[in-house]
Amino acid sequence: MRSRTSLGAKLVLIMTVVGLVAAVAVTLLLATIITPSFTKLEDKAIAAHVERTRAVLSEYAAELESAVRDYGDWSDSYDYMAHPYTRFERERFSPEAMRSIDVQGMAYVAPDGRIVIARWRDPTSGAERTGMREQLTAMIGQTDLARVLGGRSSGRFFAKIGGSVAAIGVAQVRRSDGTGSARGYVLMARVITARQISDLLGFDATIDLNPHGGSEAVALGTSKMMIVVPMMGPNGQAIARTQFSVPRDVLLLGRRMLLLAVAGSTVLLLLMLVMLRRMIDRSVLRPLHRVEGHMQRVRVSGSLALLEEDGRRDEIGSLGRSFNAMLRQLKDLRERIEVQSFDLGRSESAVAVMHNVRNALNPISTILSQGIAQRSPINRATLDRAIAELARGDVPAVRREKLAAFVTAAIEAEVASREATRRELTIGREAMAHVLEIIGQQQSAAHERPKLEVCDVTDIIARNATIARYSQDASIAFSFPAGPTMVLASRIILSQVIGNLFGNAVESIVARGLGSGSIITSITNAEGRVTILIRDDGEGFSPESAAMLFQRGFSTRAHKSGGLGLHWCANSMNAMEGSLRLESDGPGLGAVALITLHAGGTAPLLAAS
Repeated sequence: MRSRTSLGAKLVLIMTVVGLVAAVAVTLLLATIITPSFTKLEDKAIAAHVERTRAVLSEYAAELESAVRDYGDWSDSYDYMAHPYTRFERERFSPEAMRSIDVQGMAYVAPDGRIVIARWRDPTSGAERTGMREQLTAMIGQTDLARVLGGRSSGRFFAKIGGSVAAIGVAQVRRSDGTGSARGYVLMARVITARQISDLLGFDATIDLNPHGGSEAVALGTSKMMIVVPMMGPNGQAIARTQFSVPRDVLLLGRRMLLLAVAGSTVLLLLMLVMLRRMIDRSVLRPLHRVEGHMQRVRVSGSLALLEEDGRRDEIGSLGRSFNAMLRQLKDLRERIEVQSFDLGRSESAVAVMHNVRNALNPISTILSQGIAQRSPINRATLDRAIAELARGDVPAVRREKLAAFVTAAIEAEVASREATRRELTIGREAMAHVLEIIGQQQSAAHERPKLEVCDVTDIIARNATIARYSQDASIAFSFPAGPTMVLASRIILSQVIGNLFGNAVESIVARGLGSGSIITSITNAEGRVTILIRDDGEGFSPESAAMLFQRGFSTRAHKSGGLGLHWCANSMNAMEGSLRLESDGPGLGAVALITLHAGGTAPLLAAS
C-alpha cells in the first residue's frame, strides 16, 4: 500500500477520487432534487397565505354585505326613502342599533346621489363623529354606487375614510318582498384594523394606507418573507394593503434536510469506501501475493511438476478432475442418446428434447473442437533442448541467461494456456449439466403435465446466453436485465424454450452474413403477467409467414427441411399457461420473440395431472 507503483496504492487513489467525485455528485443531486421541491412547497405556502388573507378580507366584507342587505330589502327602509320621518332615524341610527349590527357608519342615498341621511358614531361611547361623517359623505359622493352594484342587489368594497380603512356594504332599497323599483341605496361602513386582521390570520399584520400597485407581492428575506395583499376600492384599484411577515419554515426545513442528507450520504460513502478497501485487500491483493509467490517458486525451480500432480487440492487440480469427469459424462451421455434415439424419435416431445439437447451440446462441441485444434504455445522438443543445455556446466553465462528467459516464457505461456482451457471447460461443464437436466426432466415427465413453480427467469436467460455464445462461429453481444424476476413456470421447460429461441436467434444472425450481431432481452411486469421480449438483428422473416412458423416441419431457411423446435416451444408455453409469439418487420430487419407467463405468486401452482 505504501509503494506508489503497487496495485493497492493505485486502488486507494482511484477509490479516493471516486469518493470525492461521488460526494460532489451526491451533493449536487440532492440539491437539485430537494431545493426545487421545497421551493415549490414554499410557493404553495405563499399562495395559501395570500388566499387565506383574501378569504379573511372577503369574509369580513361579506358579513357587512349580509347586514346591509337586510336593511335594503325592508319595507320600512322603502317607505323611509319615499317620505323620511324622524322615528325611523331615531330607531335605526341610534348608538344601540348601530352597535348591534357592529357598524360605525351608515347612510341612505337617493338614486341621484343625494344623501338622505348619514351618521358615524364612536363604537365605544356612541357619540357622533362629525369629521368621519363628512369623510363618509365625501366618499359616497365620489363613488358610483350603481357601478359598484353592477346590476346586483348588493355589493361590497373597501374605502379609506379619514386615517382608517373601512369595509363598505351597499344595497338597493326595496320592499321586503322584492317588489317595486329601487328608491335608492343603503350603505354601511365597518372599520377594519390591523389588530382584527392579525387575530384572524394568526400573524402580526399591518395596514399600509399608501399602496404601490394593485397586485399581491412577496418580499423574500433570509429567514422571513413579507406578504402583501391589496384591499380593493370601489373602482377596482387598491386603496390600502395588508402586509405581514411569516418565517420561511419550509425553506429552513429544506436546508436542514439537504445538510443532513449530504452529511449522511457522505458518511455512508466514506464507510463504504473503507469497507471496500478492506475487502479489496482481503479478496484481491492477498490472493495476488500468494499467486505471485507461487509463480516466483516456479521460476526458481524451472519445473511445473507440482501443477501436474493428481493429488492437488487447488483450482488447477480441480480443473483436471473436472475435465476427466466431463469426458466420462459425455461418453455416457452419447451412449444413452444412441440407445434411446429410436424411442425418442417416435414422439414429437422426444424429437423436441433431442432438438434441445443438440442446442445445448453445440457449445460443448465448439469447446472441444477448439481444444483439439489448439496448438501448444511452445515446441516441446525446443524446450527439452533448452533444459538439457541448461543442465550442462560448460554453457556460457550469457547463453544460460537467454535459455533461462526462454524457459520462463515457455512456462508462463503454458500456464496462460491452461487457464484459458479451464475457463472454456467451466462453460462446457455448465452446458453438460444443462443437457443432463433436460434429459432427466423429460424422462420423469414424458406423460405428465408440467408442474409449475416460482423460478427466476433472469437467471435462466443469463445461463442460456452464456451457452449460446459458443453455439456458432459469430460474435454475439447479449443484453438482459440484471435484477431477478420471478415467474410461474417449469424451470427446465422454460430453460429449453429460451435456449431454443436463443439458438434460432444466433442462427438467424449467422445467416445474415455480417459475422456479428446482438440479442437484447427485456422483461416487463404488468397486471400479474410477465412479458419476456427477445430481439435479434438477424435475417428476420416476412410478416405473412408469422402464422406458419409454429407449424410442424416449417422452416424459413431453404437448406433445412423443417423442425419441431418452435412447434414444441409453443405447445410447452401453452402447457405452462403462457404464450409465445414471433414478430418481424420483414427480411433483414431482425425478429422479436414475446413470451408471456404468470408472475411468481399471482396464480395457483398446477400439480401434475
